[in-house]
Amino acid sequence: MRRREFITLLGAAAAWPLVAQAEAYPARPVRIMVGYAAGGSNDIVARLIGQWLSERLGQPFIIENRPGAGTNIATEAVVTAASDGYTLLIVNPANAVNATLYPRLNFVFLRDIAPVASMIRQPLIMLVNPSVPAKTIPEFIDYAKANPGKINMASGGNGSINHVAGELFKMMAGVNLVHVPYRGAGPALADLLGGQVDLLFGGMASSVDHVRAGKLRALGVTTATRSQALPDIPAVSEFVPGYEASDWIGLGAPKGTPAEIRDVLHNEVNAGLADSKFRARVSDLGGAVFPGSPADFAKLIAEETEKWAKVIKFAGVKAD
Repeated sequence: MRRREFITLLGAAAAWPLVAQAEAYPARPVRIMVGYAAGGSNDIVARLIGQWLSERLGQPFIIENRPGAGTNIATEAVVTAASDGYTLLIVNPANAVNATLYPRLNFVFLRDIAPVASMIRQPLIMLVNPSVPAKTIPEFIDYAKANPGKINMASGGNGSINHVAGELFKMMAGVNLVHVPYRGAGPALADLLGGQVDLLFGGMASSVDHVRAGKLRALGVTTATRSQALPDIPAVSEFVPGYEASDWIGLGAPKGTPAEIRDVLHNEVNAGLADSKFRARVSDLGGAVFPGSPADFAKLIAEETEKWAKVIKFAGVKAD
């Protein structure tokens, strides 16, 4: 056998285990790690996509909730897992924020997690208690400037998406608000409803019913354009040009996970995003499906990491 033919055959033999692995994938249950307790939007989306993947690929996709340290516990569990496609991660803005918020992590997210698929994107709502006299964003900015340091802005904790969204607003609108961190967005929302705090950049799924019932006033949504769920509510960017802060959720895997396996997952996730029932369920949560290539998702994570780094450094945000 000539040398060139031998090298070609040797290369094909080396590649065969990866091909066989992808064709057989998944051959056993897959874990999807969520860095939050059960019941929130990340957990709900994880269970939706887990059920879809289970039905499509014939193996259980088990949701494992590992809350704590701003999602870093779950993330590190995936970073250190085998790169075989059997341990996956729900990826969200916390991963972009934490790259700057926590200076001594045992991993580098952009290096150690391979983006598989973006799934949904949803706005936050700029919410005030009805006792706040402002009914529009310009009125709120004027009110805040007339009362510096007297308006309380709640959040789900230092570095949470509703915190950094608020800090971005403070920075771009030039207002002085007092940050009041809570142990989760749920308690923050409860105190906003009770009037103990004035403002919250709240999640769409948890807030929209309170807005429709008149218990909270929505001043704006944080995506660049208006939300289909609340079409009459303006985007914050209509009054603060360039403002944008959204909550997005996707799927990641440990670096080194074979491309063939990541392709299987990506294709099946995108099939779910195209399914009318799946899209309707996401719409019920106040979000929209957010398909794209792994390269698109990697670009988003990198851009969000850079964006929130600037906000965290400007505002002097520290981890709890």
